[in-house]
Amino acid sequence: MGKTLIVYYGTSGITEMMAQYIAEGVRIAGHEADVKHIDNIKGPRDLSGYDGYIFGSATYHLGIPQPFEAFLNVAGQSDLRGKAGGAFSSRAHPSSGEESVAALVFDRMESFFNMKMTNLGPFDLKPEWLEGGKPALIERREGMRACQDYGKAVGEMLTNKAGSL
Repeated sequence: MGKTLIVYYGTSGITEMMAQYIAEGVRIAGHEADVKHIDNIKGPRDLSGYDGYIFGSATYHLGIPQPFEAFLNVAGQSDLRGKAGGAFSSRAHPSSGEESVAALVFDRMESFFNMKMTNLGPFDLKPEWLEGGKPALIERREGMRACQDYGKAVGEMLTNKAGSL
């Protein structure tokens, strides 16, 4: 059984809700999942002991919020090479652009941290999934299932890795 750490940043509760549903997906795949807010990660040691990592953040001012950027710098000091990974984001405004925070984080995890990222790519809670600024889809079965499926995909990477040893 593998262990996955899901680290998130957000202030409205949407990103935390996504993180919890993603963790459920990892567990459905038969693995352990810990969910932590970035405030609970003080240094690289707090990231050790996991087989997979999923990082997620809300989108602020069309990009990565400064507190999450600081967390990514800590993660960059950790040895995450070859670990399973995924990235997710929530964004509530259509002008957030085509390149989401999830895509930026995903690319950093793959390129700079040398992680094995899920073939699903980055997972983004798009603005059309929101209704009037409220987390409409995330509170419905479709949103919950989309998050769980993403977590499940990363969990299955751990299962496949264990099977190939």
